[in-house]
Amino acid sequence: MTPDPHHIVIVGGGAGGLELATKLGDKFGKRNKAAITLIDIAPTHLWKPLLHEVAAGTLDSNVDELNYLSHARTHHFRFRLGTVDGLNRKRRELYMAAILDEQANEIVPRRTLRYDTLIFAVGSITNDFGIPGVREHCLFLDTREQADRFHRKLLNRYFNISCRQDSSGGSQMNIAIAGAGATGVELAAELRRALKIMGTHGLERPPADDEIKFTLIEAADRVLPALPPKISNNVAEVLDRIGVQVLVNECIAQADAGGFRMESGRYVPAEVKVWAAGIKAPEFLNRLDGLETNRINQLVVRPTLQTTRDDAIFAFGDCASCPREGTNETVPPRAQAAHQQASILVTSMRRRLAGQPLPEYIYKDYGSLVNLSRFGTVGSLMGNLMGRQAGTIMIEGWLARMAYLMLYKMHLWALHGPGWVVLSTLGNWLTRSGKPQLKLH
Repeated sequence: MTPDPHHIVIVGGGAGGLELATKLGDKFGKRNKAAITLIDIAPTHLWKPLLHEVAAGTLDSNVDELNYLSHARTHHFRFRLGTVDGLNRKRRELYMAAILDEQANEIVPRRTLRYDTLIFAVGSITNDFGIPGVREHCLFLDTREQADRFHRKLLNRYFNISCRQDSSGGSQMNIAIAGAGATGVELAAELRRALKIMGTHGLERPPADDEIKFTLIEAADRVLPALPPKISNNVAEVLDRIGVQVLVNECIAQADAGGFRMESGRYVPAEVKVWAAGIKAPEFLNRLDGLETNRINQLVVRPTLQTTRDDAIFAFGDCASCPREGTNETVPPRAQAAHQQASILVTSMRRRLAGQPLPEYIYKDYGSLVNLSRFGTVGSLMGNLMGRQAGTIMIEGWLARMAYLMLYKMHLWALHGPGWVVLSTLGNWLTRSGKPQLKLH
C-alpha cells in the first residue's frame, strides 16, 4: 500500500502564503511528492498594499482579486475556506471552526486536518493599543471587506455634502488618519486624488477644496519615521502641496464619534476616522498549544523559520518574530521580507522531505518605496540591489513610480508566471481608456 504523501498545511493566503502554496504546488503537488493545503478565511485574494486604492475607489476589488479555488486547481494544491481555532501538536492535528451564514446556520461543520508540516502565514492586523474608542469609531484597512466598507462610507458622506446648497463657511468633510507610516501616507494621497476626480462627475454641487479637510496624525517627530529622513521630508512636502495637514509629536488618547482627542488636549474633528497606527499578529496565535509568542502575538521563530518549540511548525511574514542576523533586532514586517521567506521555504521543504538540514534566512533590505498616487513616488534602493556593496540611492518621480509598479508585477509573476504578467499588462494598457477612473458604487 502506497503511503500518503507528506502533508504541508499553510494557514493564511496573503501575499507570502499564496506565493508559497503556488510554488510548492507546482514543485511537489504536481508530482505527488507532497500534498499542499492552503487555508484562508476569505474565498479570494487581493494584494494587501492595494487596499488603500480600494478604499479610495481608484481600484475595483472585483476586477483585481484572485479566486483561491480556481488558482489551487491550476497550481496543484488544495484550498480550504475557514479559520483555525485549535492545535494539537502531539497528534499533529489542526482544528478549523465551523462556518456559519448570516443567520448563524452551519454551512460547514468543524473540521480536523492532519499535517506533517504546518506553516503559519496569517500576516498582521491593525493594533489599536487599547486606546478608548478606536475599535468603536474608526475604520481599518486590514481586509478587502473593510476597504469596501470604507469606500461606501466615503461615497455616502461625499454625496451628502454635494447635495447641500452652500458650504456654510467651513469644512463639511473632515478625514483624519491616525498613523503616518506608509499606509496612512499613501491613503491620504489616494483619497485626495479620488475626491478630486469625484468632483468632475456632474454632481449637484461638487464640494470646494476647503470643504474637505485631511489631517494625518503621527506620534513620532516626522512622517514615515521608519524610513530615511530625506524620504520623510520629500513626502511631507508633497502632502503639504496637496492640502493634507500633518500633525507630528501628537499621541492620540481617545477616539469618539466626532474625532480624535490628543494627549496634549488638542481635538481633531473628523466624521471619517481611519486607524493605521501600528500592527500586531492575530490573537489566536497566542492559543496554539503552547507555541511561543511575543507581546504583539507574533510566533517566535529561529533563523530556519521553525517555531522555537516545534520543529514541524514554521511561521513567516508579519506573524513571525524572526531574528535579524548580526543584530539584536527582528526582521521588519515588510512585504519584501515575506517574499524572501516564501522563497527560502520552498528550499526548506525540499530539504525537509529529503531529511536534510534546513537553510537559515538572512534578511536583505532592498529599500523602500512610497506611492503618493499621481502626485509623486519617492523611495530608496539599497546598494546591494544596484550591484554595489553598500550605500543607498534615493529615487523619485518616473523611476520611482516604475519601481513601485514592479513590486506588484513581481507578486503576479510569482503567482502566474512571466507570460501571464506580460499579456495582462498589455491587455490593461490597451483597455485602460475604456475603464472608469473611479468606482462610484
